[in-house]
Amino acid sequence: MTRYDAFSELGGNETAWEPGFVSKPKVFALIAALCLWEVQAMAADGLITVRSSYGPEETMNRLETEVKSKGLTVFARIDHAAGAAQVGLPLPPTALLIFGNAKGGTPLMQSVQTIGIDLPLKALVWQDVSGATWLSYNDPAWLAKRHGASQDVDGTVTALTGALHALAKAATGAQ
Repeated sequence: MTRYDAFSELGGNETAWEPGFVSKPKVFALIAALCLWEVQAMAADGLITVRSSYGPEETMNRLETEVKSKGLTVFARIDHAAGAAQVGLPLPPTALLIFGNAKGGTPLMQSVQTIGIDLPLKALVWQDVSGATWLSYNDPAWLAKRHGASQDVDGTVTALTGALHALAKAATGAQ
């Protein structure tokens, strides 16, 4: 009795045991679906995170330099690790840069004022427990969706998305 016969005798679907049932296209489709699901899960929270080729301090310095070179205003640079150290708590390097300009943010707030809670833009540079440095920022499209911005600001959202991507790429050395 072959394996296929044994399975069919048990009342199962014999096609599940046919050679080639789990074909390369099916495996590829499954892997692609899982990868897309993961991307959607990461995008669902609206946070974009990019690994940096540099340490935390250099990544933040590169980001701030790049932000200023684009004519954006740096409103604050907050060193969360230093704040933690002041109260005797350990925290790996973690710093936030708050930046932007009225030309980019105002159209969004004209569409829906509550988006102002998420503006100006922010980028967090942080180091994980293994020593890798990361740069994280909110996806402008997610922010627009979160607040129910009108489609009138799609151009602004697209421009901000591109600008943030370029800033992150320059700061981290990402490809």
